[in-house]
Amino acid sequence: MKSRILVVDDEPDIRGLVVELLERAGYAAEAAADGREGLRKLYGSHPDLVVLDVTMPTMDGWDVLERIRDVSDVPVLMLTALGTEDEKVRGLSAGADDYVVKPFGRNELLARVKTLLRRARPVPETAPAYVDELLTVDFARRAVTVASRPVTLTPTEFELLSAFVRHRNQVLSHEQLLDLAWPDGSGASPGQVPLYVGYLRRKFAEATAEPSPFETVRGYGYRYRRSYS
Repeated sequence: MKSRILVVDDEPDIRGLVVELLERAGYAAEAAADGREGLRKLYGSHPDLVVLDVTMPTMDGWDVLERIRDVSDVPVLMLTALGTEDEKVRGLSAGADDYVVKPFGRNELLARVKTLLRRARPVPETAPAYVDELLTVDFARRAVTVASRPVTLTPTEFELLSAFVRHRNQVLSHEQLLDLAWPDGSGASPGQVPLYVGYLRRKFAEATAEPSPFETVRGYGYRYRRSYS
């Protein structure tokens, strides 16, 4: 399955060039001519990576990046005409994942895109375990520990947790979670998602005093937000 990349740039020549380079490299690319259009496409298509220009009218790249980070941890590669250290620090501090300075080389752009996609790749379905600083999930044994304490989950709770960690730091809608955690349907309804997220939060709270890693993204869904190894 091709990785989906959203290119947001108000300059038609640059926008077209980046889309063409990405498509020739085997990616599925779509374009937006300004920040507002970019955000609409982000909400609608949930790309795997965003290539975002800094200097745009009305809503510049900083404003768009801030809106993106309110709802998603999708990797963001910034395009900028300014290659100063202060500019890069500002972008990375605001939540950008990497920078490319205009004019850029084809190979540099594609290499940075490939690196960001590899870093953000979900845990494969065949991975034996998921581990971060709080949680360990052994998929084969269906065993879970939170803060080094064993936690017993029902089959549905385990499937829901597995869906979260396999799509770590990604916002998942109620419908997506239904598809991932209730794959056979099982008469499930969207109303069961917040119910079972609540069950997971409660069991995590019983095991650790740390804040819940299950974040509600109002108007959209949930994400498991945690640093991972």
